[in-house]
Amino acid sequence: EIEMGAGFIDRYPAELSGGQKQRVCIARALAAKPKLIICDEVTSALDPLVADGILKLLLELQAREGVAYLFITHDLATVKAIADKIAVMYRGQVVRYGSKTDVLTPPFDDYTDLLLSSVPEMKLGWLEEVLASRKMESGGN
Repeated sequence: EIEMGAGFIDRYPAELSGGQKQRVCIARALAAKPKLIICDEVTSALDPLVADGILKLLLELQAREGVAYLFITHDLATVKAIADKIAVMYRGQVVRYGSKTDVLTPPFDDYTDLLLSSVPEMKLGWLEEVLASRKMESGGN
C-alpha cells in the first residue's frame, strides 16, 4: 500500500504530481520483493510536506516489508531523519562512516566539517530575533 487510493491505474505520468510519481516508483521497486532499495535523491524534487510524507511512507514500508534502504542525498535533514548509518564521501572515497551519532558528532575530518557547516539550519524564533534587532537599531519604533 503506497497511499494513493483508487483511480490512478489509467492515468499518464504527466497527470501525476511529483509525490504521486515517487509513490509509483516505490511501488515498482517493492514489486520485486527486494532486500535493498537504492534511493537516489528520493526527495530532492519534492516540496517539504510531500518529501516528509514520502519519508514516512518509506519508514512504514521498511517496518512492514523488512526492506533496507541505501540513500544517496545531499539533504542533511533527510539524513538526520532517516539514517541509521552514514557514509560521507569525497571524490568517490568514504571519508567518514558510522552510526548517525558518531558521524554527526565532532571531531570531524576537514571535509565532513565543511559539509556540515555549509548547511543552513532553521532555528525556531529566528524571525522574532531579526525583527527585535531591527526595532532596536531604529530606536524602538
